Amino acid sequence: MIKPHGAETLTPLYVSDDAERAELIKEADNLPSVLISSGAAASAVMLASGYFTPLTGYMNIAEAVSVASEMQLPNGLFWPVPIMNIVSDDQLSDRIKNAERITLRDPNVDGNSPLAIMKVSAIEQISEEQKQLIIEKTFGTTDPEHPGVPAFADVGDNVLSGLIDVLNYSYFPTDFPGTFRTAVEIREDITKRGWETVVAFQTRNPMHRAHEELCKIAQRDVDADGVLIHMLLGKLKPGDIPAAVRDAAIRTMVDHYFPENTVSITGYGFDMLYAGPREALLHAVFRQNCGATHFIVGRDHAGAGDFYGPFDAQTIFDDIPEDALEIEIFRGNWTMWCNKCNKIIMMGDCPHGPDDYFSISGTKMREMLGAGEQLPPEISRPEVAEILMEYYQNEAN
Repeated sequence: MIKPHGAETLTPLYVSDDAERAELIKEADNLPSVLISSGAAASAVMLASGYFTPLTGYMNIAEAVSVASEMQLPNGLFWPVPIMNIVSDDQLSDRIKNAERITLRDPNVDGNSPLAIMKVSAIEQISEEQKQLIIEKTFGTTDPEHPGVPAFADVGDNVLSGLIDVLNYSYFPTDFPGTFRTAVEIREDITKRGWETVVAFQTRNPMHRAHEELCKIAQRDVDADGVLIHMLLGKLKPGDIPAAVRDAAIRTMVDHYFPENTVSITGYGFDMLYAGPREALLHAVFRQNCGATHFIVGRDHAGAGDFYGPFDAQTIFDDIPEDALEIEIFRGNWTMWCNKCNKIIMMGDCPHGPDDYFSISGTKMREMLGAGEQLPPEISRPEVAEILMEYYQNEAN
């Protein structure tokens, strides 16, 4: 199986020993505590799960600036997106400032229970110049209309860095018991299935017909044993379809339209960044950590609005060192319905022209559903359309 990124084995930060974890949970109640942001909490879950191997905690300012500017840590490790814990002034008490170890409390669960214990390496004040540099390099813009920009800019100015021991996986195992999986568990499942070549597909949306066919084309072209459909389960921007609805829609599609034991449906606990090209690189990193040998990067991958070109998330892979990643990228072209072929095709694989094509997109699908329009079979499988229409009708009521 493909090696994890920058390591021989995964380095999950979840404290798996029951006795050790119980002691740490006791200690957490007596330590100074800070309520962290949803993004920092999601990063803790990713660190706990082994997805962010080989990181051991949150980055300091110098590390974050290096990652933003050079896409590598000061030690030379390729990493495309800063992983930071930034808090506001009202969270930074004197007890926190003078502590060697602190409790990180979860903003996404009732009671804000302890999520992790952090060994504080540094508490630094980030300057506006440093913050703007990180935002511009990560998101390619400082426009506050980009959903990722205010999520980073408005969280605070105090950067807490250091190693963490993670005590739980937040709300993800409870809310998504059949879907949330750690990188460790996914690797174990791939081994159990006997898969050697695995193509991973990222989604934050229900899968329309073009997504389905893209997975099948990629599986065929790389001769993969299976497809890892790996959905984001964390926070999204307004208007995106909730994870539980996506989960049901994707499972229904796979049950009806994929051969048995060719697809693994899983999810991961992270908040969407909408960072386009940089996020595509991060997605590739943690799919390598999952054990996938190939990763599909399609049109407008991880984008938002018109902030990125349709294939910017593919071309950025041409700008990184050849040895930065071991996982291989499968580049998806425009995918659409051809009336003459009477099926979904990928641009370049069909002899017909634009007059014969029916364009498919998640945006179009959401617009039609929001308007109460029935999804045609060219866009969605009927079983999937039924689930989505029921959700939108309930939302309207």
